[in-house]
Amino acid sequence: METQAQDLFTQAREQDPGERPGFLDAACAGKPELRHEVERLLADAERADSFFADTLVTDGADEPRSGLTEHEGDVIGPYTLRQQIGEGGFGTVWMAEQKEPISRMVALKVIKMGMDTKQVLARFEAERQAVAMMDHPNIAQVLDAGATPTGRPWFAMELVKGIPITQFCDEKGLGTTERLALFGDVCAAINHAHQKGIIHRDIKPNNVMVTVQGDKAVVKVIDFGIAKATQGKLIDQTLFTRFEQFIGTPVYMSPEQASLSGMDIDTRSDIYALGILLYELLVGRPPFDARTLMSAGYEEMRRIIREEEPPKPSIRLSTVAGEERAALARLRKVDPAKLSRLVASDLDWIVMKAIDKDRTRRYETANAFAQDIVRFLADEPVTATPPSAGYKFRKFARRHRGAFGVAAAMVILLLAGIAATTWQAVRATAAEKLAGERLMESEAAREDAEAISTYMSEVFQSPDPTRDGRTITVAETLDKAAEKLETDLTDQPERRAQLRATLGSTYSALGLARQAIPLQEKARDHYFATKGPEYPATLGAMHNLAKSYFHAGRRDEALEMGEEVLALRRKVNGQEHPDTILAMNTLALSYDDAGRRDEALQMQEEVLALSRKVLGAE
Repeated sequence: METQAQDLFTQAREQDPGERPGFLDAACAGKPELRHEVERLLADAERADSFFADTLVTDGADEPRSGLTEHEGDVIGPYTLRQQIGEGGFGTVWMAEQKEPISRMVALKVIKMGMDTKQVLARFEAERQAVAMMDHPNIAQVLDAGATPTGRPWFAMELVKGIPITQFCDEKGLGTTERLALFGDVCAAINHAHQKGIIHRDIKPNNVMVTVQGDKAVVKVIDFGIAKATQGKLIDQTLFTRFEQFIGTPVYMSPEQASLSGMDIDTRSDIYALGILLYELLVGRPPFDARTLMSAGYEEMRRIIREEEPPKPSIRLSTVAGEERAALARLRKVDPAKLSRLVASDLDWIVMKAIDKDRTRRYETANAFAQDIVRFLADEPVTATPPSAGYKFRKFARRHRGAFGVAAAMVILLLAGIAATTWQAVRATAAEKLAGERLMESEAAREDAEAISTYMSEVFQSPDPTRDGRTITVAETLDKAAEKLETDLTDQPERRAQLRATLGSTYSALGLARQAIPLQEKARDHYFATKGPEYPATLGAMHNLAKSYFHAGRRDEALEMGEEVLALRRKVNGQEHPDTILAMNTLALSYDDAGRRDEALQMQEEVLALSRKVLGAE
């Protein structure tokens, strides 16, 4: 509880005093002991603040007290404080005037009295260093830095006289296209930060301001207060983030930030927050309501962020009714009846790709995110697509691990039974039509099928929750089988290759392309060396490997392998064979992914024509 209380204390200190009771009501619901501890920490901090304030002295009526607190008119460095414009748990922000050597207004951030602990000072310095490293028109710039006479650090930034991006879009009645254009500038700013090795970690409307310069709206990303360096150090004394520290704003927080699992937070957390911001720009509110999250309690809030799938933006818009629907339409200057059409299907998938719970499925960079929006606005194909059946299946399996472990074993046994039954049918047909050599081949195939079925059944039956102490996932079982196969069947290379191909196909069906590739490469190499490139099993192994390269993002290898498979298929099977058509379709997808869209389109048209001719219209 101590760690959780410290985290909530840190968050509560950053709240406005008037909002703290509501924050604690939600965060500590049903946990009176936790709330008591947080309130004790807050009271101690307030007493410390009061002590510093009460012990300050003045030597003269016109003299400022001691420099430990700031007031309008005070001078810090070359800046005269004019108005306090912001306050957080650790620092205050002032609008300040500089007259020499140039005349300008700045935003001056100074650490609060009593907040000069090592961790807070490190965080403050990290923010200054992070912003100073960047030079981008859509990021507020650091102009100067120093310390007050009492040693408290400050830094001066570009003064952004703007409002949050969501508020600006609503006040101006911007349509979808205009909102996307502004959001593209946000992506450009975050991409620049990432290129400088900085992760923002707290992207939200209040940290994405829009100001008007001349007649142009300009985005300014601010507040890198919890930024993280992806390489090197922001400061000489590394800012230590305590294990299981809850950092960020829950509504915009990525699942990996909320998991507190020790998983390293990378730039894809910012991609997630950008996706939530775009969601809110499109539909008027984020996918998870802040009050609902906070009222759910600390652990349930984390579970919702990690596990619950939000509705697509278009679905959310279609469910808005009454006054909310009328207000939303008015802010976007459209008829309420047309509100649901504001988000096209491609835009749906762009957003959902960015906020996918699995960070490996999100956009790799903020620039890639922005480029998909550019494609959407230009009516070009976007890279974001609906999740595959295999991916949906894998997510289903993860949500129902206990039942799925049993079901998987049953399915494998069922497949073994089907294999045996199929063999009976094959044997009956072979007895009628074939003899001699063909029958021997069928007998070998039967033995292989039974051996593979037995091996796989044993693999899936092996996990014992009473022994292992937890539920074993299908992926973990496959990992164990793949490792076991490295030492098994060394005297049966053909059967070993078949099992590798089977395990590879199973990984692939679960959406685990990267794990499938080593197995499929070994199967391909075996068939290539023993049977040659034109053997059916070799061609099948190469085709499956090409697909796994594609799904794993290994674009060049997928293209090369796909072209090789198609050339061999045409030579061995002919142009109109179903396997040739399938190879053409796989290669067309690789062409499209590589941006070779003319070749992709031409090949897909050919696939469609051949499919109709060979397989029929249905």
